[in-house]
Amino acid sequence: MEFKTYDYKERKKKVEEILDNTDSVNEVEKFPSNDDSFTYTNAYKAWAGAIFVDLRDSTTLFSGDNDLEIAKVIRGFTSEIIEILRVDTDDQLKEIGIRGDCVYAVYSTPKKKDIFDIANRAFHINTYMKMLNKLLSNRNLPKITAGIGLACKPTLAVKAGRKSSGIHNLVWIGESVAKAAKLSDLGNKDGNDPIVMSNIFYNNYISKQEETNKNAKDWWAMDTDENYGTYYHGNVIKTDFNNWIKDGMNE
Repeated sequence: MEFKTYDYKERKKKVEEILDNTDSVNEVEKFPSNDDSFTYTNAYKAWAGAIFVDLRDSTTLFSGDNDLEIAKVIRGFTSEIIEILRVDTDDQLKEIGIRGDCVYAVYSTPKKKDIFDIANRAFHINTYMKMLNKLLSNRNLPKITAGIGLACKPTLAVKAGRKSSGIHNLVWIGESVAKAAKLSDLGNKDGNDPIVMSNIFYNNYISKQEETNKNAKDWWAMDTDENYGTYYHGNVIKTDFNNWIKDGMNE
């Protein structure tokens, strides 16, 4: 059956309507908590922070012959990372989802404490990977690693899709989301530690971390990439969580 139903002449009018009716970009301290505030005629710009957790060498895992094993590993990877990213977020969490072999979240970050909160979630995820791999090993399932990318910056959020179609989402325009995704690809690879922060994210995060640990800078190594600029990488974990894992994960 040939596709013939796109009425390009009629749709030209709709495109012109979209282009002519988008009339405001609101620069705000914090993205609106109510998604209904985003319309097809406005946009918002505010500080956003993003975290991407990217499975390493997923091609090898997915090319395996045991579909049941793959399903178990992927569900173990995604389910608890989503839980860590979404729990206790109030109205700061703006989007959470899965892109291929990557779990991600975008948050409104008007304060440095909000950026610190995202970093703390990354530390929990980094520790969770140790727990997951122990559980996988106990079941003779493939062990996995991941890169965790973090970035923040003023970001434009635009509601995109087609009005009345039910198909729409926020599009995040700017370095925060794009750079977090790219930095996650550097984690746990080519000598980099699992957690990789953009320069701006690190500078905002470290000032809060040093309030409770003056030696926090020692946790991080600085590096540069010709595409991504200066970044910081480390292997920070949650001590109590990690000790529980090492002690056998008993109730």
